Amino acid sequence: MTNLKGTGKRRTATGVAAAAAVLSVAASGVFALAGAASAGTPAESVAASVPAGSHGPRPTVVLEHGAFADSSSWNGVISRLRADGYPVVAVANPLRGPHGDAASLRGLLDHVKGPKILVGHSYGGSVISEAAVDRTDIKALVYVAAFLPAPGETASELTGKYPGSTLPDALDPVPVTDPDGATGTDLYIQRDKFHHQFAADVPRDEAVLAAAGQRPIAQAALEEKATVAAWKAIPSWAVVTTQDLNIPVAAQRFMAERAHARITEVAASHSVAVSRPGVVTRVIENAARATR
Repeated sequence: MTNLKGTGKRRTATGVAAAAAVLSVAASGVFALAGAASAGTPAESVAASVPAGSHGPRPTVVLEHGAFADSSSWNGVISRLRADGYPVVAVANPLRGPHGDAASLRGLLDHVKGPKILVGHSYGGSVISEAAVDRTDIKALVYVAAFLPAPGETASELTGKYPGSTLPDALDPVPVTDPDGATGTDLYIQRDKFHHQFAADVPRDEAVLAAAGQRPIAQAALEEKATVAAWKAIPSWAVVTTQDLNIPVAAQRFMAERAHARITEVAASHSVAVSRPGVVTRVIENAARATR
């Protein structure tokens, strides 16, 4: 059963509809074999290989993972998008801070020719919100269990805006020293808590692999204030995860509704791209069709 709501048409994906896919440790990403269309493949040549339809070539889908994950977390989504004829690039997110990470992402966007759909999971939402500003090649933004910060807001602030996140108690802080001598803290999720915290609906064996391969985020990245918000000008879609222990569902709804995003709700963990890749893929393709 699905139902649509207001200015960000809210869709509720039931357990039956969602079961056809396989959960995704997206916000932190975890296993995404990007295959021929990942960052290792010249994106423009992939785009050129897609036949143009009556409305022109299909946009390239650019996927930005979040904290505690890597680009492999998009695997299930990538395989489905490619099967449907979409060129795809899964980006390696530095996870150092929205401003610097957005600059890194813009470098790749400049390299990928033609129209693009920009997708961010979790903290990746903060990055795409900055990277897409003033870009006419970005046709739509898709937020997957993600942050949609307004100027002046931080990821930490938005996480704590509503009750429900158990992430702070699951973190493992690690002091680090940069090559220039500056010190900081990298954040991991404790391995014995990763499955429950991040990917409760992902098979345990896969979650164990994801926990071992997780990439840390700089604590400072979660405390860096947003300065711009591309969702104010670019059509947006949002996948809201109702069983999320990282970003409370109320916080996700607040941000998505404020951005007038078209909302799809799904009973999934923060790793929805891994556990429900079919749902995530459908939302991305809906955004692509609506903005061609």
